[in-house]
Amino acid sequence: MAVKNRFAELHDDITAWRRDLHENPEILFETHRTSGIVAEKLRAFGCDEVVEGIGRTGVVGVIKGKSTASGKVVGLRADMDALPIHEQTGLDYASKTDGAMHACGHDGHTAMLLGAAQYLAETRNFDGTVVVIFQPAEEGGGGGREMCEDGMMDRWGIQEVYGMHNWPGMPTGSFGIRAGSFFAATDQFDITFEGSGGHAAKPHETVDTTVMSAQAVLALQTITSRNADPVEQIVVSVTSFETSSKAFNVIPQKVQIKGTVRTLSAEMRELAEKRINEICNGIATTFGGTADVTYHRGYPVMVNHDAQTEFAADVARSVSGDCVEAPLIMGGEDFAFMLEERPGAYILVGNGDTAAVHHPEYNFNDEAIPAGCSWWAGIVEQRMPAA
Repeated sequence: MAVKNRFAELHDDITAWRRDLHENPEILFETHRTSGIVAEKLRAFGCDEVVEGIGRTGVVGVIKGKSTASGKVVGLRADMDALPIHEQTGLDYASKTDGAMHACGHDGHTAMLLGAAQYLAETRNFDGTVVVIFQPAEEGGGGGREMCEDGMMDRWGIQEVYGMHNWPGMPTGSFGIRAGSFFAATDQFDITFEGSGGHAAKPHETVDTTVMSAQAVLALQTITSRNADPVEQIVVSVTSFETSSKAFNVIPQKVQIKGTVRTLSAEMRELAEKRINEICNGIATTFGGTADVTYHRGYPVMVNHDAQTEFAADVARSVSGDCVEAPLIMGGEDFAFMLEERPGAYILVGNGDTAAVHHPEYNFNDEAIPAGCSWWAGIVEQRMPAA
């Protein structure tokens, strides 16, 4: 693996940073300790500018090359937030915060970008400017959107932007990427069915919301099986079913169901929202009840730009010797907001044979650090080569 020697030297330090972040996870926008550490290190590295509070608790660092005659500005983004999960790894550096853990490897992403920032600030072997972006609230909070809405792209003149995520199941330090739609749009629905509750021994005197809602749960699956083109990707999952009464002898007045929709095209997204409303209201009317449907659009489809994807893959091959085509992923990623504002690409780095992300036994693989850091540095040095 053609990793840079400097990252082998820094490996122990970067690992220590990562494990400290792992031990002290912070959720959504509450990344105050993490953001403070990031800003402190960027200043210590000698970044030309460090700004906190972008997108509430995001941090931006600016590093100028030996020359900036090219006028090029490249952004590199890492996410900082943890998940509301109780850790079950048994590690000596396991989370000290009950109910929070770095179950997605954002501690590793942050540490790797810090390592790359230190190297780039030391060497400055490029012609242009690099903007390192440390984002809060990727896990459902839309921190990427908020950093963009704070004017980050225009303020620092970012022309291209690149992101990275570790991926369990891929060989450690290997890379995978795909052009075009990559990660799915992630929407949520919240539906309240209302009928007429009553005694379970007299169902004929009620409008049974449990039966009504159960029919809806099954019917919603026909959006994928009978409404969507079979070659399209769409997932409709009901994940919560709660009645207004918990008694064994009461037919509830209300039932609330919740779920998520994952799509990889605007057409499928429109179809899902339309059919969820039609199906639930139609079933409720058939049973003599009502349905109150709330459909919330979350992260958009994350779309890698063709030219930047090819370039990112070339850099990955220069680091590890290969870069495979990654599969379509029905999970969401709010780097999508940054890719809507600027061309760029998002890549996966192998985490080896570990538990899956979002699992209480997951842990970022520190052996992936040299490859990840080398890719970050390679993006800058190869996109903006020194004159």
